[in-house]
Amino acid sequence: MDSAGVHRSVGPELDSYGIRDGHSFGTGTDLEADAADVRVHDSGERTEPVGDTIWQVTSEPLPHPVTGDLFDSPVTPGTGWPGDPATARTPVARTVKQVETLAGRAGSLAELDASVSVCRACPRLVLWRETVATEGKRASFADQPYWGRPGPGFGDPEPAVLIVGLAPAANGTNRTGRMFTGDRSGDWIYAALYRAGYASQPTSSHSGDGQTLTGVRIVAAVRCAPPANKPTPTERDTCGHWLDRDLTLAAPGLRSMLALGAIGWDATLASARRLGWDVPRPKPRFTHGAEITLITSGDRPIRLLGSYHVSQQNTFTGKLTETMLDEVLARL
Repeated sequence: MDSAGVHRSVGPELDSYGIRDGHSFGTGTDLEADAADVRVHDSGERTEPVGDTIWQVTSEPLPHPVTGDLFDSPVTPGTGWPGDPATARTPVARTVKQVETLAGRAGSLAELDASVSVCRACPRLVLWRETVATEGKRASFADQPYWGRPGPGFGDPEPAVLIVGLAPAANGTNRTGRMFTGDRSGDWIYAALYRAGYASQPTSSHSGDGQTLTGVRIVAAVRCAPPANKPTPTERDTCGHWLDRDLTLAAPGLRSMLALGAIGWDATLASARRLGWDVPRPKPRFTHGAEITLITSGDRPIRLLGSYHVSQQNTFTGKLTETMLDEVLARL
């Protein structure tokens, strides 16, 4: 925190996400070589040199809705945002290879979440999430700081159930920093998880609001908010490395997984195949209420169920009802 009470953590020896000089990468590559120097101007804005992925922080810090602490948008890692898994020393993946290496290196879900939360491997997604956080805020949230980073997993560190969604919402997770938090989709999934006994409260409005999950972890096929809610195949493939590690680390205690929507279903099946799990062939078709059994490389059976996504398009039209969602959750 600086003299003005703003949560910042940028010094002359750090890059935009706190990678210190000499912090070596898994293959011997120096991450600093891939990072641009960050310049802090008198106005408080930080920019990266032309040609690098844009990362610009708003010059006017705003109070967090729960804690009241002042934060820039996007939020600098390790500055006190509730639930931020990263620190100023968390390595940043800027290429697909670095995503694969950092994901494979993660020894725990906490370490994985930290790496996910600072990823910058997809330039289009980085530009979009940070543009929304700085210039494209919804009017009703204009007085709030925006997370503006990838959405880390949320929930039990030793889950029996893994929920795989599509991607963060631009004014939901991209604002709050927690999966399915701060939007209508989140209202639906957390209310249902509360009814099923997995969530401590029926709402999830902001990080730091006291919400906890027991026995369940929520992740997404794509960890950054995509333009028009449509990630590209390349972006899905890049994020697939994070999902692979999620499944690997959670597998010893998993009994079931829930895929929300066809993209979540396909991403989970693809990840299972990459990990060498036994997946039924031909490829199981996604439908609401579908259920198949996957066999891990350790010969453990894990059930995969499907549900229509909790999007407003599905819930407003009645394609997905509370009863339909509750019935699927009851089978997990």
